[in-house]
Amino acid sequence: MSDQIKHECGVAFIRLLKPLSFYQKKYGTALYGLNKLYLLMEKQHNRGQDGAGVATIKLDIEPGKRYISRHRSMASNAVADIFEYIQKKFAEIQKEMPDKMADAKWLKENVSFTGEVLLGHLRYGTHGKNSIESCHPFLRQNNWMTRNLVIAGNFNMTNVDELLQQLYDLGQHPKEKADTVTVLEKIGHFIDTENQGLFDQYKREGVNDNMEISRMIANDMDLGKILRKSAKNWDGGYTIAGILGHGDAFVMRDPVGIRPAYYYYNDEIVVAASERPAIQTAFNIPMAEIREIQPGHALIVKKNGSISEDMFSEPLEKKSCSFERIYFSRGSDADIYRERKQLGRLLCPQILNAVNNDIKNTVFSYIPNTAEVAFYGMVEGVHKYIKKYQRDRLLNREDKISEEELTEVLCMAPRVEKIAIKDVKLRTFITQDADRSEMVAHVYDTTYGLIKNGTDTLVVLDDSIVRGTTLKQSILKILDRLGPKKVVVVSSAPQIRYPDCYGIDMSRMGEFVAFEAAVSLLKEAGKDNVILEVYQKCKDSAELPKEEVENYVKAIYESFTDQEISDRIAKIITPKNINCEVQVIYQTLDNLHKACPNHTGDWYFSGDFPTPGGNKVVNRAFANWMEGKNQRGYM
Repeated sequence: MSDQIKHECGVAFIRLLKPLSFYQKKYGTALYGLNKLYLLMEKQHNRGQDGAGVATIKLDIEPGKRYISRHRSMASNAVADIFEYIQKKFAEIQKEMPDKMADAKWLKENVSFTGEVLLGHLRYGTHGKNSIESCHPFLRQNNWMTRNLVIAGNFNMTNVDELLQQLYDLGQHPKEKADTVTVLEKIGHFIDTENQGLFDQYKREGVNDNMEISRMIANDMDLGKILRKSAKNWDGGYTIAGILGHGDAFVMRDPVGIRPAYYYYNDEIVVAASERPAIQTAFNIPMAEIREIQPGHALIVKKNGSISEDMFSEPLEKKSCSFERIYFSRGSDADIYRERKQLGRLLCPQILNAVNNDIKNTVFSYIPNTAEVAFYGMVEGVHKYIKKYQRDRLLNREDKISEEELTEVLCMAPRVEKIAIKDVKLRTFITQDADRSEMVAHVYDTTYGLIKNGTDTLVVLDDSIVRGTTLKQSILKILDRLGPKKVVVVSSAPQIRYPDCYGIDMSRMGEFVAFEAAVSLLKEAGKDNVILEVYQKCKDSAELPKEEVENYVKAIYESFTDQEISDRIAKIITPKNINCEVQVIYQTLDNLHKACPNHTGDWYFSGDFPTPGGNKVVNRAFANWMEGKNQRGYM
């Protein structure tokens, strides 16, 4: 993606089902869980570079000894920084008491982070705060083991204000207006309620030994009931993992299945993660054995090792995030790889039309590395066109073809080149929200001598075009120096028209070049009244319940075809004083669904939000834009 956007976040969960001594004997280390957690997190580092965190819980620890360990980092390489911190604890033991490194029981009793339940998180901050306090896992502490809670997640709630009010009504005083705090306290409240209910029940039944009651509560807690009550009013996209102090654990996924979550288990381990390839790689597991957590369900692992996938909320029509498939998730997933190639193939008819089928004078390339797989698909599509052209030209001739002409036909092939090369040293050129309006660095070098000056058309594939800032301020200027007659910028994603509110850093209307283009066309056509009417509807609906609100911003685009908006985008992103013509091609929505049939969440393209809160967010985002407020449409 030439315009960098961020998304929140990555989750890694492991439950060891055997004592640490088992792993010491079988794998030669009692740190088997930590080693696997490190792999799970490193294999998902694409999901978060603003920070990371790890928490572990030890099972069956005597009172008076610590059983929860947590460390978070905002270092530039946060995962490595965390595990270096943990490793130092064992390095000292290896140096002073090397025999103890093989004593799993001693390690558990004397060294932190030697728990059987492990949780890791990688963070991309979608808005505002980037501090150590914003890094997961979050911890809700209590002197009763079964009331402790650690959570980490990939989520955004659209109705935080509503959820906070419910906490206020309970008499609580949350320390921050944020969905992370809201989720932590919401689940925590129902954990407290469950604890108190069981405590009172056992007292009524005549159990007077409080230590025994604590053990009974740990065994009998209904985690499914806690999650059902906690999530009753949530509106958003989420994968949330949590561990209770005594060892019960869960990984829950929203009822629409917006955010991804996968898991695997055998008689030794339970593992869950945001991405399937991370599990495959870390544990050498065939893809077919890894399961997807179903929408509205939670993977629940009890302290006793029992494993279930329980429904906590009625599943809605599945609308899994299509952007995960286009850009966010690692392309090493077999299905995602195939889908991205198909996205490239499906663009070929539009591309060939844009270059008038002139393969001889067209160079094909791609801009960011994340577009590489779609580029392979595009090239395959061009090869398919060439083979058909060759076949038709040879079969449909009535006269004998000359050797020279035959050679020309058979030698026909797409000119595929690596034109733009990203400077790795500058890869984090925009990492904070505040930087974006001030700096777009020159992060691409170009390969000279490949373009025929004034003759060639250069086709460059990007996986998506959000703001168009980097294209206008950097890439197109650099490509123009190569001397192409025309540059065709191709997006493997459709036009991004609407903000996201489920965990992707696209929250303000004014950020989208497609929106800028539509507004420009409305003003040019003398239809300013449409903009004002949409604004009025957005304001009028602001206090309505989210279930009664619709997406009024769709009207901004209704007067124009996709092509008209694409043409205006080309005009907007074309820098002054360049010589080449610029054309922009976007993927169609229909082709997106053909390529990714099982991930139909397309609200950023279509405006069809999968939850009621999404409509409120898009309307608020439009109102903010009209009022000149540079803030997102949700808390």
